[in-house]
Amino acid sequence: ARSNPDDIVIVLPSDHHVADPDGFRRALEVAVKSAESGVVTTIGIKPTRPETGFGYIETEEGQVGDVVTVRRFVEKPDLERAKGFLASGRFLWNAGMFIYRARDMMRAVEAHLPSVAEATRALDEAAKGGREAEVLAERFGQMPSVSIDVGVMEKLERLAVVPGDFGWSDIGSWQAAWELVPRDAHENAIAPQATYVESTGNLVVDARSPGSPKKVVALVGVEDLVVIDTDDALLVVPRSRAQDVRLAVEALKKTDPDVL
Repeated sequence: ARSNPDDIVIVLPSDHHVADPDGFRRALEVAVKSAESGVVTTIGIKPTRPETGFGYIETEEGQVGDVVTVRRFVEKPDLERAKGFLASGRFLWNAGMFIYRARDMMRAVEAHLPSVAEATRALDEAAKGGREAEVLAERFGQMPSVSIDVGVMEKLERLAVVPGDFGWSDIGSWQAAWELVPRDAHENAIAPQATYVESTGNLVVDARSPGSPKKVVALVGVEDLVVIDTDDALLVVPRSRAQDVRLAVEALKKTDPDVL
């Protein structure tokens, strides 16, 4: 950032699914042009359903176009709020993608996370003497435990977003996994260990250790279930409530914490 302050930095998750790479590249090109003007820019995903598993980006009312202004970030909502977000047309999913000039982010970090800025300066100096690994190990534990969204992005006076529609998924839920895997004529996920009888829209996942004995999972007369078979646990949950697995974890913490 100090050597090449006008260079564009693109921060992207490494494990997301993009169905339309050309559309993704076009969105990135728009975001880069926005960032070149000195505005930190993100890419938000046009929502296709009232999703409770994602954070949202609210855009300024009445704005349309390839680049619009961010009004605020919103944490993961409940279902009713998510339905309202979808109906309003002003909310995008937060995919954690950020594009900016190096100098603009350094200024933002210095203003809003000064301890992080100071640590980066120390690392910069340490690198000149080949001590960056030592200083990083020393400084990392001193860093504040805060996301870039909360620590910096939410505090910027101006932040732009490019609305994207390129078949994005973070594959962060079993619902998302079901949407991406091959399915049969009855919308059941194709899996070698699964037998479906008069059943539709189901997902069966064998998550047991390699070499485990063969096991058949048979589903009869059921719809829209997720069945996850592991070495020491079995999960059965409606696809529509796949995000509620955390409720089972909370219950186990109270009733049988040793299994976690």
